[in-house]
Amino acid sequence: MYAAATESLIKQAREIKEEELQRFCGRVYKLLHSKDVIGEAVDSLQRLHLIVSATKYARELPSDLLMKLQTLLRSSSCPEQLQFLSSSIIRESFPPSVHSLSSDLSQDSRIFSCVAAVVLAQAGGKEDVMPLFHHLMKSFESRLSDGQIPKHALPILSSMITTYSEILTDDQVNLVSRKLVDWLRYASMQQGASMSSGGFFSAPRTRQPAPLTEVDGVVTGDFFTVLCVGQSYTEDQWMNMYAFSMIKSWLLTYDTEGTTNTESALLKRAQIIQLQHQDDRSEVDSSVMSMVSATSSSSRLLPPKERLREKAFEYCQRLIEQSDRKALKRTDTELQKACIVESVSIMDIICGEDPSYVYRAFPCIKALYGRLNGDFAYARTLLPIAQFYLNHSETAAVDSEAVFCQLFGHCPAEQFNEPMLAFEFVQFCLLNSSVLQDRVANYRQSFPNLLKFLAWNSSGLIAEFVELLPSLVAPDTAIELLHTILDLPCLAAALDLQQRSSCYQASDRTTWDQQGAKVAACLEAFRQPSYRGLFLYILRPEAGTGDTIDRLKELHQILADMAECPRVVQCAQIVPVLLHVYFNTVTEKADEKMMNQLLLVLLERCSLLYNIKTFHVEVQRAFSTHLQALCKHHPPLIVDQSREILEFAGSPTNIYSKEDFYTHVVWVIGEYLSVSYDPRCRVELITSFFECLEAVLFEITQVRQSASPPSFSPRLITVLMTTLAKLATRSQDLIPRASLFLSKMRTFARSAPVTACYSEEDTEEIITRAHELINLLKLPNVAQFVLAPSAGADGPRWHRDTNASLPQAMRTVSGLLHKHSSFLPA
Repeated sequence: MYAAATESLIKQAREIKEEELQRFCGRVYKLLHSKDVIGEAVDSLQRLHLIVSATKYARELPSDLLMKLQTLLRSSSCPEQLQFLSSSIIRESFPPSVHSLSSDLSQDSRIFSCVAAVVLAQAGGKEDVMPLFHHLMKSFESRLSDGQIPKHALPILSSMITTYSEILTDDQVNLVSRKLVDWLRYASMQQGASMSSGGFFSAPRTRQPAPLTEVDGVVTGDFFTVLCVGQSYTEDQWMNMYAFSMIKSWLLTYDTEGTTNTESALLKRAQIIQLQHQDDRSEVDSSVMSMVSATSSSSRLLPPKERLREKAFEYCQRLIEQSDRKALKRTDTELQKACIVESVSIMDIICGEDPSYVYRAFPCIKALYGRLNGDFAYARTLLPIAQFYLNHSETAAVDSEAVFCQLFGHCPAEQFNEPMLAFEFVQFCLLNSSVLQDRVANYRQSFPNLLKFLAWNSSGLIAEFVELLPSLVAPDTAIELLHTILDLPCLAAALDLQQRSSCYQASDRTTWDQQGAKVAACLEAFRQPSYRGLFLYILRPEAGTGDTIDRLKELHQILADMAECPRVVQCAQIVPVLLHVYFNTVTEKADEKMMNQLLLVLLERCSLLYNIKTFHVEVQRAFSTHLQALCKHHPPLIVDQSREILEFAGSPTNIYSKEDFYTHVVWVIGEYLSVSYDPRCRVELITSFFECLEAVLFEITQVRQSASPPSFSPRLITVLMTTLAKLATRSQDLIPRASLFLSKMRTFARSAPVTACYSEEDTEEIITRAHELINLLKLPNVAQFVLAPSAGADGPRWHRDTNASLPQAMRTVSGLLHKHSSFLPA
């Protein structure tokens, strides 16, 4: 989210008309030809960049201005800020400048980087980047002095292979692999030369290069890595850093040849080991090392890509060893964490391509996990470690249960308020959802913990959880998951209180009161022992303690003052979305028992929801949609749960608090309470439902002088009437009662309270529906067929084939309605 001022500027930039843009470009063009107004030119170029980048489409700039910007871009004497602004503007503008900029590429690294940024952004295909690519490869092929090493080349190459991976030939891949090996492994061990002042009377002199140090201040004794510290760095040290930053993408893109065949890779390495007998620097057991490790000298016999794999593996092992040191600076501690994440990920890729590395990597990874386990400051580093265990624990016959118990059991509960961890954690689950379902027992059991990420970071993770939720649905916990989704706003409120409670001591009443009287009251309740069980359940780390709790209504009352909290409101808005995903998943997988349980949950929870504005309405609307789907998928539900449905449908109070859901319940009764769907549907059961709905319709349509206007919609009346008529056709003894009742609907529709509340169209709809149903009931056989067609009557044949009986029946009834006016009641 942008600040209000920033949003205002972006909006102004988007609304600039073409004529105004052209005039502004003319002023910018004149400024760029003036030599003494660099500051004003920079300001104008910044404004122009905002204008061209504020919209999705490229803005067309005058050709003379584009030519001037290209000239500035290629000028070695142009100030750096002007060059970068020119590059940024050209990237976002129209027409493209790819061909004109690619025709004569500069050797200057800064100019080349700016030009490359434009070419890569505007290229329409591989042909557009070929001149840039050829120029780039020449810099790799040439033997340049240390001062001329092309630092700019690796970032550009990394961007290029991301889009055009096939652009490199095998020879070029081998060339770059050899270069990467040299930069990774053979950077100098001394700091870069720095100039020091010689004092007032003497000239500046070059200081003697000092040795590099580790993050804890100890002099470095091994090869250079990104965790080596110095005041300044040499060019090859910078190349070492660049090489490490792109090695992961490089291995994923190109280091696959010869590694898919595991047996040949192992045989090749075993032959090299037999020829070369040297000391090993790994931490693994010597018996294992004698089988799978290659020494420094033996690695020189490997092909370039395999040698790069070997050196990258050694580099990552060294970084993991360095990360165990106590950093003197906080920034170095953060760098250690980032290096752990990257190193473990690279080792994971290498082991995936050559399983012989698994046995060398696991001792290092296990030691790393043992060191970081339990330290929540390193929670993000556990994700690549868990990924490594997930991918390779079976190969190494290592038990990974403890790793995933820690990952799913503790990280979300303690670090739910870390947005970056939340995003990466959910991405990890998405990437591995199928494997986690099959191999990690506590993955599906941990959904109460995983949903804490969503409850706290709802707006940022909704798309991810929509994709992730189906993988969390399991037969034994599906009902508990549904309750947990419905209680998600309560979870958000409880997490908020937990966070506040940990920050403020109970004795510090002043600080509590500053939170507001409502929040202070909720904090007080959160710390009450009598409510501890409620909060322990809603904050539980895993499933299995019960589908829900009996005191849910009490919990809603305790958290009532948190209902307007922005986080809680935002969380409530995503619940209907999750409900749709949940039911779409469950409906396809659920058995008869689960279907019955789901229907009971719908009937129970439609009135047992956290009292948030519009939350009840949205959830009940979702319930209504999926009630129809459940009953269509398994029609015997109506008979199975007849007692509960009768109890729900027979209570007029449900109409006033949950009309939409109630209307759908009545509709499914009329649609699926039929012997054609369930042979258990006897006359007695039909009569029970008929009498129940008849009593409800009678109660809500009584016409009294003191009666208040109806607070329900005409749609409910018509659905109730239609359902009564449907039930009457299935037990024809009920037809006279239904007809008599329907004949009284004109009186109700024309009564003063109704006409004061409903429009003329609404009242006519009620009267017309009553007349149509009465006429149908006078022809019981036709009525039964029209009002309750067979299960296949909604198929295309019944509506397209003129010889089918349904169209004939409809034409017959239509003719009766139009020709026999005597059928219409007075």
